[in-house]
Amino acid sequence: MAAYFWPLLLLCFSGFFVRNNGLGVGINYGQIANNLPSPSRVSSLLNSLNISRVKLYDADPNVLTAFANSNVEFIIGLGNEYLQTMNDPTKAQTWIQEHLQPHLTRTKISCILVGNEVFASNDTQLRSYLLPAMQSVYGALVNLGLSEKVYVTTAHSLQLLANSFPPSAGSFRDDLVEYIEPILGFHSQTKSPFLINAYPFFAYKDSPDQVSLDYVLFQPNQGLKDPVTDLNYDNMLYAQIDSVYSAMRALGHTDVEVQISETGWPSRGDPNEVGATVENAGLYNRNLLRRIEERQGTPARPSVPIDVYVFALFNENLKPGPLSERNYGLYYPNGNPVYDIGVHGYLPRIEYSASYSASQQNGISLIIFALVPLAILLLK
Repeated sequence: MAAYFWPLLLLCFSGFFVRNNGLGVGINYGQIANNLPSPSRVSSLLNSLNISRVKLYDADPNVLTAFANSNVEFIIGLGNEYLQTMNDPTKAQTWIQEHLQPHLTRTKISCILVGNEVFASNDTQLRSYLLPAMQSVYGALVNLGLSEKVYVTTAHSLQLLANSFPPSAGSFRDDLVEYIEPILGFHSQTKSPFLINAYPFFAYKDSPDQVSLDYVLFQPNQGLKDPVTDLNYDNMLYAQIDSVYSAMRALGHTDVEVQISETGWPSRGDPNEVGATVENAGLYNRNLLRRIEERQGTPARPSVPIDVYVFALFNENLKPGPLSERNYGLYYPNGNPVYDIGVHGYLPRIEYSASYSASQQNGISLIIFALVPLAILLLK
C-alpha cells in the first residue's frame, strides 16, 4: 500500500487531443534518451490526454506491458537492421511469436512497421531486402491467423519523390520505381496504407526566402494553385500528401491510402536551422491538430480525413544529428510541456511505498539527531 504520492504534475493545456480521440491523430513515442519517464508513467500521461494511437520504433516489451488493458493501439517497429533477417520466413515467424503474440491478449497492436525511410539511404542492398521482409512478416501473420488483426507496412521519407509541386505532377524518382511499384502492389493486395514522414520544416529551413512561413505553419495565406487541377493549397503538408497520391496514380494505383507516420516542428535548432523556434513549433502543431479536429481532407481528397502521427511525444537527448533532432517533443522528459498546443494532461510523480517512506523519514531523523550535538558545539 502506498503511503503517499508526489503531487501530480498538471500540464497546462486545453483539449485538442481529448476531442481528437479516434479522429486520426496519434503520437510517436521515441526513446533515444536516458532521462525519460518510465513507460507506466507515460501510460498515465497518454491516458489523461485520451491519446489512443501510439507508434513505437521497436517492440519494447516494457512499453507494451505497461499499456496492457489500456485503450491505446500500437504500431510496433522492426528497424532496418532486421530487414535481412526478416527475409527468412522462419525467422520472421519466430520474431512475431516472441515479440508480438505474447502481448496481443492484453495490448492492442494493429501494425508492424518493417523498416523506416529505407529509400533515404543509398544502400541498394538494404532496398532489395525491404519488400521480401514485408512479405515474410505478412506471411507469418497469415500462418498464425493474425493477418486480419495486424497489418504490415513501412515508412518513407519524401526523398523518394522526384517532383512534389504542383501536386498533380507528383512523381517517384526513376531509380526507385523498381522498388516502389511492387511495394504498392503489396499494399493493394493486403489493404495496408502507404506511410510517409513529411516535414514542411525542412523545406522552409532550406529556402526561407522562397517558402512562405505562413504556408508551412497552416497560418492564413493566399495559398498556391495547382495549374492543372485548379485546386488551391493553403499549406505544404496537404500538397505533399496529394503529390504522393499523384505519384502512386502514375504507377497505376488509386487504391492505396496515404497516411502521415511522422510530422512535426522542432522548438530549437542550430544557428543554420532557420525557423526552429518554440513559437513556430506551437503554431504548427496547434494548427495541425485543429484541422484534424475538423476532419479535413486534402484538396484532391476532401472527403478522406488526414491520418497523422505527430512527432514526437518527448524531446530525446541522445538523438544524433543537428540540435533540432533532439527538440521535436511536445514534452520535456520531466513532463513539462515545451509549449501550449491545447491539451490537458498529467504525468504522475514517483510513487513511494510505505516501507520506503518510513525508511526515508527515519534516515532524515537520524541525520538530524547526529547533527544536533555538532551544532551545539559550534555555537559554544
